Amino acid sequence: MLYALRVLRYHGLSDARLQEVFRAVVISKLTYASTAWSGFVTATDIQRVNAFHRRSKRCGFCPPGLPDFGDQLAKFDDRLFSRISRNPQHVLYRLLPPPSVASQNYDLRPLRYDRQLPAHASHLMDCEFVTRILYKHSY
Repeated sequence: MLYALRVLRYHGLSDARLQEVFRAVVISKLTYASTAWSGFVTATDIQRVNAFHRRSKRCGFCPPGLPDFGDQLAKFDDRLFSRISRNPQHVLYRLLPPPSVASQNYDLRPLRYDRQLPAHASHLMDCEFVTRILYKHSY
């Protein structure tokens, strides 16, 4: 991908347009369906993508204000979960656990999400989107 961007630069494409192409092609490929697979990404994988971003910034392809890859994944997860939890007609809404009994019966401090936490079944279940996002905001 970097080679293609270098060829575009050689043919006279401006830096601003190169950064638009980078966002449209490279960033979209890196984050495609990220909410489905981001639970299985390791810290090493995130560091490798961040190193790629730094290299791209040095070459002038990546916009300087682009957040870290881990922050991007977290933002996409939060955005999707808020859309799911606010819309009962969303196709993924049925995957949400029911509201917690404590949030319905007691006047506790407000939490970001008022859902029951699923029981710990396996490591693979912990990487699943709904389980991961509910435990992320449970404390």
